[in-house]
Amino acid sequence: MPYDSVVTRGTGPTYSSTPGAHPLIPEVVEDLLKGVEVQSVVMQMLKHMQMSTKQTRIPVVSSFPNAYWVSGDSGLKQTSAASWSSTFLNAEEIAVIIPIPEALIDDSDYDLWGLISPRVKEAFAIALDAAILFGTNRPTTFGTDIFTAAVAAGNTATRGVGVDIAEDLNNVISAVEADGYRPNGIAIRTSLEGIFRNLRDSQRSPIFQPNHSIAETNFSGMIWNKRTFTVDTGVFEDHDTATANAAIAIVGDFKQALLGIRQDMKVKYSTEAVLFDDSGNPTLNAFQQDMVFARYTARYGFVVPNIVNRMNTNAATRYPFAVLRDST
Repeated sequence: MPYDSVVTRGTGPTYSSTPGAHPLIPEVVEDLLKGVEVQSVVMQMLKHMQMSTKQTRIPVVSSFPNAYWVSGDSGLKQTSAASWSSTFLNAEEIAVIIPIPEALIDDSDYDLWGLISPRVKEAFAIALDAAILFGTNRPTTFGTDIFTAAVAAGNTATRGVGVDIAEDLNNVISAVEADGYRPNGIAIRTSLEGIFRNLRDSQRSPIFQPNHSIAETNFSGMIWNKRTFTVDTGVFEDHDTATANAAIAIVGDFKQALLGIRQDMKVKYSTEAVLFDDSGNPTLNAFQQDMVFARYTARYGFVVPNIVNRMNTNAATRYPFAVLRDST
């Protein structure tokens, strides 16, 4: 793991003389080309719960009371009971340190911290999506990631089994409904958006209704009145590279998944800190090397309580999410 990465003056197409090789120190001040900043889909789709401590206990109903008809005017009324169990949200830290030489900060015509902070937020978004959707580097105190839990519950369908992808997607939606949940959202791999735009019903009307608002970055539109979000953090594509029959869409009742927020991203700067690697060896010294360290941290938790319902009382086969998987 890196413990001595440092922001440099950059490389790229160069002029014949210095400082043409340094894109952060331009000879002529122009607008900086920053590219598209991706956002976390789980931050947009999951239910948020503010955490006041590292661990939050959540009471979850585990059995329902029943009611009985009374026989005759003096029949005996029966009793029933309900029970609860506990689910826990555990906040874990995500962090990174960005070192920048003070000389580079002084020489740059741009606000480097203003450029870097949105990209750190983007990196946090990618880490959140990867951990919660697919379990990549998932903290052990988090609940099981959505893909793994959906597969374990048998809530999957394979693309190509139905007559078209619309039927395949409907099979996934039906799996969630059969478990007693009302699906309200779909998270899709980027490549599916173009496929869905070509879908038509029997009257040749588009099934996929594109979003014409820019208020939500990843909100692509509606499929069967369900909000559809295109995941552009690259985690679907990474999952595809690492996994056979990878997920191409995740359908579910996203209100059932809890994203605990103990602390949103914050930053602390230091000009005197010393960095060490995981063997305890010093790697960078801010004071000695005239550097500024920016330490970015945030704390989040995640769990899907998988609350019992009347449609399916078996926790092993009940889950509020289902996955459409690729055929290869």
